[in-house]
Amino acid sequence: MTTSRRTFLTGAAGIGGAAVAASGLGGTRASATSARRVRLVREEHRAVVIGSGFGGGVAALRLAQAGVPVTVLERGRRWPTGPDAQTFPTIKTLDKRALFHTTAPDAVKPLQKLIGTPLDFGPYVGLIEPVLGQNMLAMCAAGVGGGSLVYQGMTLQPSAEVFNTWLPEQLDYDLMDRVHYPRVAKMLGAATAPDELIASENYRVSRTFGERVRAAGYDLSKIPMPIDWSYALAELRGEMAPSYTNGDCGLGVNNGGKHSVDVTYIKQAEATGLVHVATRHNVTSIARAADGRWEVHVDRTNDAGDVIEQKILTTRALVMAAGSLNTSRLLVRAAATGTVPDLPEQLGQGWGTNGDRIYMWRPFDEDLTGAQGGPVVYQSQDWADPTTANTVIQASLPPLPLGLDIGGTMLVGFGVSASRGSFGYSSSTDSVSLRFPFGGDGASYRAIHERVSKISGGIGALIDTNAIVNSTWHPLGGANMGTVCDLDGRVQGQDGLYVLDGALIPGTTGACNPSMTIAAVAERAMDNIVTDDVGTLI
Repeated sequence: MTTSRRTFLTGAAGIGGAAVAASGLGGTRASATSARRVRLVREEHRAVVIGSGFGGGVAALRLAQAGVPVTVLERGRRWPTGPDAQTFPTIKTLDKRALFHTTAPDAVKPLQKLIGTPLDFGPYVGLIEPVLGQNMLAMCAAGVGGGSLVYQGMTLQPSAEVFNTWLPEQLDYDLMDRVHYPRVAKMLGAATAPDELIASENYRVSRTFGERVRAAGYDLSKIPMPIDWSYALAELRGEMAPSYTNGDCGLGVNNGGKHSVDVTYIKQAEATGLVHVATRHNVTSIARAADGRWEVHVDRTNDAGDVIEQKILTTRALVMAAGSLNTSRLLVRAAATGTVPDLPEQLGQGWGTNGDRIYMWRPFDEDLTGAQGGPVVYQSQDWADPTTANTVIQASLPPLPLGLDIGGTMLVGFGVSASRGSFGYSSSTDSVSLRFPFGGDGASYRAIHERVSKISGGIGALIDTNAIVNSTWHPLGGANMGTVCDLDGRVQGQDGLYVLDGALIPGTTGACNPSMTIAAVAERAMDNIVTDDVGTLI
């Protein structure tokens, strides 16, 4: 296990430099503890990783394999699964497990409008924090495994042409194609759905999508997924309660068999004996100490988000992997308040949505009622022109509240777009907010919409949910490579400070969902960091 030196102090909540920011991107429920005294603990650690998603999982494992003790700070909880477990909430039976306790009320309303069901729950250390910015609602995950807990699982790799158009060519796509993308696919056990499963009644909607794609003259192929599909086949045989085969896997898969980061990278990291994952540890701020080391200010909370202990962790190496939204928030606030002097001027710029677009489709010439197997089976790529490249998939529509079956399904697009937003700090509220241009991603939207319209055949209802609430599940950028960080995530001018998550990626991952590229970039970076920095900066 990792070791740390601990010093205990006692003071009112917010004392000792660990005061909570009333941030528009996720503060802690300080009001619940401000009237009482909580213990303040000081600890020293060799390396600290903030976040346990793709970037954090890769960093923790590869540092541990290099002999470095690592402490991973995760604001959420663990979500263990197993056959017939009821760990995760479902869309049909949403409860407090869905939302993280820092979710601001103004972000709940548009999310309710988007999904069409009330979200009036008590505070809990739940799975998702929706963050409302100007012209954008962005989603940020919480829990050991980060976004891999709730993502559908598409393990997509962009082509060389698309990659090199939108990401720095110096990343060396050929090397990543030979080494790092395959390494991630192997770690995640990526596999396509078996024909036996697709032929079942529950996957009739997937077959319908495939037929419509081909009829429209578009490419169709199976999508590699981080899934042991034998679990879904076992469900068809009645050996497990439905989870995959009824599409009830949008907020985590209760039966297991999904190779999320917690059961792959994090599990292997913990098995080294050098990695400790501290759950319910919400990082409120970071600072550069007088001796050049890094200070991480943390609220340790209970399940409801009440602060029960505060910590100041000092470390030689700090890896920011809290996701694009929260990594950017922490860094932008540190720059604005001066706790980390001389951060790059481009910090907070270059944020993008990955060109996300989500549609609800209900054909009038075909009955799509009944169970829809999931998560995702097929994709249709249009990557010939890297400047307009996009991918369209069909995602199962899970059982809805009150048992409503609208006879429709979901069509989702990922595109490339030059539109970029930014993060800004307000001294009056001590908060960081996201701004995205009105009408941004217009070119990407038009390319995706044209294809989705042809696939749907123009027969039936096609509802663009982004026209209702402009949203993204794949926020990227804010501490971009090339302007804020080098290609390995080293923050310019800040020895021992790294960014290894979606904040490092400049706005798009090339017409693919981001997980595969975030992990592959992190793998590439860790190869270099282990070689060059361990023993010196780390």
